[in-house]
Amino acid sequence: MSLADELERLAALQERGVLSAEEFQQAKARLIASSHAPQGAAPGAGVPEHVGAAVQRLRRSTEDRWLGGICGGIARLTGIESWVWRLAFTLLFLFWGAGLLIYVLLWIFVPEDGQ
Repeated sequence: MSLADELERLAALQERGVLSAEEFQQAKARLIASSHAPQGAAPGAGVPEHVGAAVQRLRRSTEDRWLGGICGGIARLTGIESWVWRLAFTLLFLFWGAGLLIYVLLWIFVPEDGQ
């Protein structure tokens, strides 16, 4: 059942007098918190970081670099080894040509460490 359906059910229960206004607010807060929790996690535990904040933390590496430091920076941000990212960019370049374009754009627009 979707979050909207669950919220509608709660509102219907409140309208019928089954739930008080305070109980409705508490149930709604629990439902919303549990919808943001990762699969298998306890409700309210470990809400994932907003993607925009992660993108803003992306910086080109000055230590783990072959060309522009893009793969080293992505590796540091994601926790995946930089050689995996290098392989992914190489495969994208070989099969679709997009890897080079993406890499160059990231090289241009992603700031270097310490800037």
